[in-house]
This record gives sequence, structure tokens and C-alpha cells, in this order.
Amino acid sequence: MSKRYTITAALPYTNGPIHIGHLAGVYVPADIYSRYLRLTGNDVAFICGSDEHGVPITIKAKKEGVTPQDIVDKYHKIIKDSFEDFGISFDNYSRTSAKIHHNTASEFFKILYDKNEFVEEVTEQLYDAKANQFLADRFVVGTCPNCGYEESYGDQCENCGTSHNATDLINPKSAITGNKPSLKETKHWFLPLNKYETFLTDWILKGHKKDWKPNVYGQVKSWVDDGLRPRAVTRDLDWGIPVPIEGGEGKVLYVWFDAPIGYISATKEWAEREGKNWEDYWKDDNTTLVHFIGKDNIVFHCIIFPCMLKAEGSYILPENVPANEFLNLEGNKLSTSKNWAVWLPDYLEDFPNQQDVLRYALTANAPETKDNDFTWKDFQARNNNELVAIFGNFINRVIVLTNKYYDGVIPQPSAYNKVDEDTLAALKAYPAVIASSIERYRFREGSQELMNLARLGNKYLADEEPWKTIKTDEDRTKTVMFIALQIASALAVLSEPFLPFTSKKLKGILNSNENSWGDISEKDTLLASGHSIQKGKSELLFSKIEDSEIQKQLDRLEASKKANEAAKKTVEPQKDEISFDDFIKLDLRVGTILEAEKMPKTKKLLVLKVDTGIDTRTIVSGIAESFTPEEVIGKRVTVLVNLSPRALRGVESQGMILMTEDESGNLVFVNPDIDNVSNGLKIS
Repeated sequence: MSKRYTITAALPYTNGPIHIGHLAGVYVPADIYSRYLRLTGNDVAFICGSDEHGVPITIKAKKEGVTPQDIVDKYHKIIKDSFEDFGISFDNYSRTSAKIHHNTASEFFKILYDKNEFVEEVTEQLYDAKANQFLADRFVVGTCPNCGYEESYGDQCENCGTSHNATDLINPKSAITGNKPSLKETKHWFLPLNKYETFLTDWILKGHKKDWKPNVYGQVKSWVDDGLRPRAVTRDLDWGIPVPIEGGEGKVLYVWFDAPIGYISATKEWAEREGKNWEDYWKDDNTTLVHFIGKDNIVFHCIIFPCMLKAEGSYILPENVPANEFLNLEGNKLSTSKNWAVWLPDYLEDFPNQQDVLRYALTANAPETKDNDFTWKDFQARNNNELVAIFGNFINRVIVLTNKYYDGVIPQPSAYNKVDEDTLAALKAYPAVIASSIERYRFREGSQELMNLARLGNKYLADEEPWKTIKTDEDRTKTVMFIALQIASALAVLSEPFLPFTSKKLKGILNSNENSWGDISEKDTLLASGHSIQKGKSELLFSKIEDSEIQKQLDRLEASKKANEAAKKTVEPQKDEISFDDFIKLDLRVGTILEAEKMPKTKKLLVLKVDTGIDTRTIVSGIAESFTPEEVIGKRVTVLVNLSPRALRGVESQGMILMTEDESGNLVFVNPDIDNVSNGLKIS
């Protein structure tokens, strides 16, 4: 029986493009689920949109010298286009700068205000006198009171994930000017979350103890057990939705309040376009609401937004919030600020027409219950060893042999033997097996069951060897090929949630788009005898990814790592001024290292013989961890020759070699780079 579903995917901030962490955590699983629900005949509204009122957007606008609207317009288009190119099948992708959203959020606020659901308070908030403004969440950086991370934001710590208020930070500083902010009184409206503790306990902690993910349930329980406190729904900012009541001048709705209402306004926008009633998808008890989010959004979607809906009174609550954990990249935490990410627009450019490869790799390694690591080598292996060698290999063999033996026409089978019957019975079981995985939000498990169906096909062909029986038993060969084609047809349907581009391509090759999810287990024949498939040269579903393509991606990440290391290195401040007379006392000469050997029983010291042009002298230098003796012999160097001699480990050092460090912290000689500069020449 058909059901109605509202599926939401977390609204991405429009201050940068989408990366693989977003895809693995939210958008790929949400798309798999939505596509599956449509395939099984359900009424689905898959909703998302750009979150355009976050403080990070205003910070980025200040840095780039443009308006916040310029930023959101730019990235809304980039994000929307890349989602479409990647095959995320939103029914509507909206934006929170849209008029319908401003109206919806303002109306929602006024309903709660008129019902006296808010607490109005004058509180002390952090204020930057130099910038002449209050500092909302991301405008404040300081030490996290939970884990001690020194670069925590005012609303949430990126290191431990804990949410807090800006005033909770230790040693806060303004992200605008770097100044230490002061406290200043201001009026705001608060949602008293403490009022809803009993509701949350009954609804989630008792009602969803067994069917919600442990990571989601655990975080909600921790918050409720710790005691909920009122949370501000307004902020002193000039970018956002104006507070729509008297006394709200110069204030906007806090982004966490306005953003989830974006799901509702986007549904309204879609329903208006499609001639539907939006309230059916948000206010009808027969509708199932599911939020797909990352773990950093659990509190907002499982505590705050449900409390908002409960306070309003006419909305349904989410049936599930299957939040994923975080995806790391090559062993390190994904970071947009450090460019340690695989950006979706870059992937689509570097791997054209290979959207399904990334979808599969992210699903097969999804961070469903714990943080997982994406590596380019694993990505390559998933493609070459599974998509190409298993799925693609089976389809290619079936299509090639059907064209070769029967000119692309499905043959008439003879009587089935036990192997045939067992194979068809196994085939008919797969829709229920994969459906069970998807309905329990175990998409990784579902993707592997899909691959197991391709393995079933490969094993059947390998065991029955139609390329041999064609010479001895044509009737048997027809039966084997007929059954193999039924498996191929099932793969075309069952792969759609996971591999939509592959599914479409395979349906085109088979010239068949008629079968539904349920047909695979219910119908005895998916491709009838006499049906013609695509003739001619077989089109490969997947292609091998070479080492050189992977190395290009690894090189890009290595460049980011080096850039980050260089950015972290701080230039030492200038020393106290000296007079010209002090400077001319230094006698710097061009020299050449003639001999070098390690100082016994030390790791750092080399004993050098240096031709200074004046004499040949011994200099002890702490460069042994960066250079071998053989590497420095013959090296042109700059020598401070009139430094007072100093005994090091019993060896008198008669000068100093000038060194510096490169961006990676490696020692570098400061030396003349022109060959005809002779030893002994003075440097001035």
C-alpha cells in the first residue's frame, strides 16, 4: 500500500561548495532512501535547499569585500548545479533567501510569540566595541569549555562537537577584529527548551529507544539528562530574517530557528508548483517524516526543531533521524578552511560520467555508526575490483554473448534444472533483502547485497559455461542465457537507488524500462523471449581507474597539506633595532665546505672544514638531522667569520654557517647562487 513520505536533507551553508563529507553523511543516503521509496510506489517529497543566513556567510563576505547576497547567489548556484549533476533527486531544492521562506519563518515566529511560547529576556552578550556590533556565534572564537580546543566557535566546538553559548567560551576573542569582547546588555526572545523535557523523554527516550541509531539516541539522552535550558531564537545581526514584532528592530531570527523552517517553506514552494497541498506532507498523521543529517546537527533536529513543532501544535514529528557520523579524508579530519576535502565540483570535472563510482565508494564505506576514512586507494579498489570486475563484468558477458549467439534477441528457455530454479529463487529474494537494509537505514549493507546479486550472476555463468555448451547443447545454452538476462534485468532495477546513472544506462542496453521493484520477486519473467536488447558493440558500464588518476588527487591533497603547514608557520617578530655601527661589526664571507663528518655521540652536530677565503677553519654546525656529510661537501655557504670561538663537545668552532627554514620546516643554506663569486668575498 502506498504511503506518503516527507524526506529532508540538511540545508547546506552557501559559503562554499559541497564535499564528500556532506555527501557521505547526508545527501547520498537520503537520495538512496528517496529513490527506493519512489520505486516501491510511495508518494515522496524529497526536500532541501540552501541555508543562506549563517554567520559564516557574513564572515566570508567581509573577507572577500562583497555583500552576503553576492556570496549566497554564487554558492547557491554552484551547490544546486553540482547536486543535479551528481544525481541527487530532490523534488525541490530551494533557498532561505526566498520570499516564501521569509514569510513562512516570520509567520512561524509570530504564531509562537502570540501563544506566549517565548521568554523575553535582557541578557549580557559579547560585544566588539571596535566593530561596534554584538558578536553572534561564529563571530567569536575561544577555548572550548568542554575539551579545551583553542579555536572553538561561539555556538559549537568543531573538535568535540559540543554545542554551547558564546559566553561559555574561555578567553573569547572577536573573529572580526581579534579584540577581547566585552559584555553588553541586549534584549532577545528565548525558546524554553526546559519546558519540553518530559515531552522529549516520552517521545524519544521511551518511544524510540529501539529504532533510532545509538549515536542519535545517546546524544539526545545526554542533553536531556544534563537538563535543557532556554535558547535564544533571535540575534543582533543585519543579515537574516528581521524579527517580525515590535521591539525587534535591528535583530534577526537566529539561523538555527529559521533554517529548519526552510524544509517547510521549500515544501510549500514545491506543492504550489505541483498543485499539491503542502499541509498533507507536514500535518497529516499518515505522513512519515524523516530527517537526514550529520551528527553535528542531531541536537537541532532531535531537540530544538521538534520543540518548535510541538510548540506550534499542528505539525507531525519525525519518525526517524538517521544521522551519520563523520567521514575523514586520508586519515585526517575534513576541513573546508584548510582545503582538506574532495570538492564535488572538482570530482565531477576530474571524473566525468563517473558519478556512480563516488556514490558507491561513499556508500560502501559510509560512516553509519562510527567515523570512517575515505582514501583514494580504496575508491580506486571499489571501482576496479567491484564495479568493474563484478557488476560490469557480468553485464558485459551477458550482453556480448546474447548479441553473439542470438543477434540480441532473448532466447526461448527449455526446462529448468535444479541449479536454474535455485538461481531464480535466490534472485526473487533480493528485492526484500535490499529493501530491508534500506528501510533500516543500512545503506552500506544494501549496497553489498546489490553486489552479491551481481556475484550470483557471475557464479551462475562461470558454473554453467554457456561459451562451452553452445558447441554441444544449444537448448541448454538458451536456458542459461535466458536466466542470466533475468538477473541483468533485476540489476537494472535494484541498482537505481545506489547507482542511478548505471541503472539508466543498463535499462537502455536492455531496451527495458517496464519492471518495478516488486516485479522482480513477483514475476516469473522480466525480459520475455523474443525481446531485443541493444545490438552492436557492448557499452561498458564502468571503466578501470588508473594509478595516474589517483596520484593526481593525492598530489592535490599533498599541496593542500604543504600550504597549511606554511600558513601555520608564523614569521618571528623583528628583533630590537641595532645601529649601523653594530651591523658593520659583522664579518660575513662567502665560503665552501671542504670536509664534513658527524660529531661522535651526537645526533645534531656536523664538524665542518670550511675555506673562508681567509683561511681554512673548523666550524661545528647543528645540521646533521637535515644533511649527511656527503651532501654538504662542496656546498657554497655564508659564514660569520668574526664570531668568538666556542668549544662544542671538545671541538673549537670558529664561526657560524647561516641557515634558514623552508615552508616545510626543512633547513636551507643561505648562500650565494652565482658560480663566479669566490671564497672570502665580503657580504654587505
